Amino acid sequence: MGLGGCILLIGAGAILAFATDWEMDSVNVDMVGWIMMVVGIVGVFVYASVMRRRRMVVPPTTTVVSEDERHL
Repeated sequence: MGLGGCILLIGAGAILAFATDWEMDSVNVDMVGWIMMVVGIVGVFVYASVMRRRRMVVPPTTTVVSEDERHL
């Protein structure tokens, strides 16, 4: 899941938790909204962690040739 999906989950969960007053017998809509927001927040943190590891730049190792090793 990408960053956009995580933000979508947070937004949809906030709408379900705070902006609706639906009543269902078998499903607590407020709890579903809270669960969606928590999953979205965890997803943002995981995404940020993975992207931080991918962006680390390791400088390439170069071999240094001294004047004594050159044979012309």
